[in-house]
Amino acid sequence: MRISGRSAFTFLGALASLLGRANADLKGVFGHYLIGSLGDASEAVKDVQDAKHMGLDAFALNVQDATASFATNAIQLLFDAAESNDFKLFFSFDMTTLTDPSTFIPLLLQYQNSSAYYFHDGRPFVSTFDGGNVAFGKSTPNEGWQTQFKDVLAKSGVNPFFVPDFDDFNNQLGGTYDAQFFKDFPVVDGVFSWESAWPEVAEGHVNVSSAKDQTGLTNAHAAGKVYMMPLSSFQFKHIDANQNFYRLGGLNLAQRIEQVLELQPDFVEIITWNDSGESHFIGNIFPEPIAGSPAIQAYSDGFNHTAWQNVLAPFVVAYKNNKTSAADVVPFGAFAGAFWYRPLLLSAKCANDALGKPDGAQNAVDELSFAVLLPANSTGVTVRVISGGNVVATFPTTPGLNAATVPVQLGKQRVELVAADGSIIGAGDGTKDVVGETDGVCNFNYEVADIA
Repeated sequence: MRISGRSAFTFLGALASLLGRANADLKGVFGHYLIGSLGDASEAVKDVQDAKHMGLDAFALNVQDATASFATNAIQLLFDAAESNDFKLFFSFDMTTLTDPSTFIPLLLQYQNSSAYYFHDGRPFVSTFDGGNVAFGKSTPNEGWQTQFKDVLAKSGVNPFFVPDFDDFNNQLGGTYDAQFFKDFPVVDGVFSWESAWPEVAEGHVNVSSAKDQTGLTNAHAAGKVYMMPLSSFQFKHIDANQNFYRLGGLNLAQRIEQVLELQPDFVEIITWNDSGESHFIGNIFPEPIAGSPAIQAYSDGFNHTAWQNVLAPFVVAYKNNKTSAADVVPFGAFAGAFWYRPLLLSAKCANDALGKPDGAQNAVDELSFAVLLPANSTGVTVRVISGGNVVATFPTTPGLNAATVPVQLGKQRVELVAADGSIIGAGDGTKDVVGETDGVCNFNYEVADIA
């Protein structure tokens, strides 16, 4: 039976998850999960089941407040859901808001005995967002983390496998993990880099580079440590004057997939599962976490990014099976794919938006991007892009991952997969027209559409 891209994901996604989890301890793939209010247990269950279905091994639970009831309630719901569905979780403590390990150590002690807690090398896995520049009253950050975190846990018999995001060390934003870092931070068992997931705004319109990842990976291994590599689509935040920026999307997701396969890091963390505030979510967006933020609601409501999972699920299988080429990212059925675009042209004045265009808008391009996966025996398939009612481009394909961008026109957007005989074997339509102006928010979020 010939299976469409969407049907393949439905029926074979569980198989992919099983294949991936067979090697999860060596090559775990995680989703960064921002802890916020959850409406009820069903939301936690859906997130856990969806993530397991696409082959993720665990959620990295970003904890910004370790004691507030909204956070502790959500964490309990997630652990209940994970325990019931054979899924894993671990903590990623957000050091932009947390200031003292004594406030979050109790969480780790409480949940590290759960059957759902993710372990590596027989030790509970722990990460952070930032924290490489805080010393907790000690002379160096390394001493602070050793004495106030690891040594305190050791008194309870807990020895965490510590893989923080310390790329803020030495007051840097997105610092490179050089050899000296590992001499200065023996407290870590490995490192994660958040900022290498996208080009910096100041770099202009450039492709994302894996140079920082290569350096971090090489130096981590030389020190006997591990490296966790970030994978993301884009970044857009539009909250206030200090949080109004855009970091390139376009082909960023496809390029990072290729870079991960080339470098073969020890772990991969997808940024993110549910961070609607930064727009790079690939999972469910529930109303409760952003109920108190009208600004985030204004640019995230009505935007669904779950079609990116069509591309990411086969990538997870390829990575776990040590594949090193985009040609090895093949669908579970006849095809899989997604396409994405900004519904608002760069020429928009956004006169009624007090924040105006985001920093980094100068790097953006009015374009439609797609990623299509085809099986190893595929021949003769063409990708046809229709923008504003016009066929604007056609692309020949090869087996594996095919990705490209084309200029976008006003109006409706559609992508078709055309067989050699001219028949349409798959297609997708955007739910939002591209417009040239807005009387509301200057929204750089992406419409992400399924090709089914």
